[in-house]
Amino acid sequence: MDQTLNQELAATAARLVVDEGMEYAGAKRKALRTLGRHGGRLSALPSNEQVEDEVREYLALFCADTQPGELGALRALALQWMDRLAEFRPHLTGAVWRGTATRLSAIHLDLYCDDAKSAEIALINHGVDYDVGSRPGPRAQPIDLLSIASHSPTLGETVTLFLSILDHDDLRGALKPDARGRSWRGDAVALRRLLDQESEHA
Repeated sequence: MDQTLNQELAATAARLVVDEGMEYAGAKRKALRTLGRHGGRLSALPSNEQVEDEVREYLALFCADTQPGELGALRALALQWMDRLAEFRPHLTGAVWRGTATRLSAIHLDLYCDDAKSAEIALINHGVDYDVGSRPGPRAQPIDLLSIASHSPTLGETVTLFLSILDHDDLRGALKPDARGRSWRGDAVALRRLLDQESEHA
């Protein structure tokens, strides 16, 4: 793919991620359509790291006064749920973990369960309403994706949480870093460390 077009697609996708709260894959597809490049292969599109770089630049230019507070609120809410779901070894992933989330972003937690239905049973026992969907898993097979609506007092609105139900054995490969050495996800201890760092620089 032409480097200029690749960069333009990454920048367009980044705006969709920030302004519409889209996930990267969907934003890249919509960027293709927006730029009139129908039928492009997703594998030929900018990498998630490229889009993330553009997201960070966009946030710095247009959202520097609001994004840090919104990110902190989402991370605090994520930590509450990680504590509630501690028995399932929750790991935070996505924009809230990577530091690019805004109030439009969903919270993504990976749960590593010995029994795929145990997390659902725990939610039922706690009286938590949830919906069940699916997404591709690490072994090229669909996994359950539970969605929850949770109120954030700090943001004053409802935030969507997505819980990916993974096998306990999947945890071994989950902490591999990206090409730049940054982690794709972190546990509650790592998240608390990030929140402590944010409070120190507030």
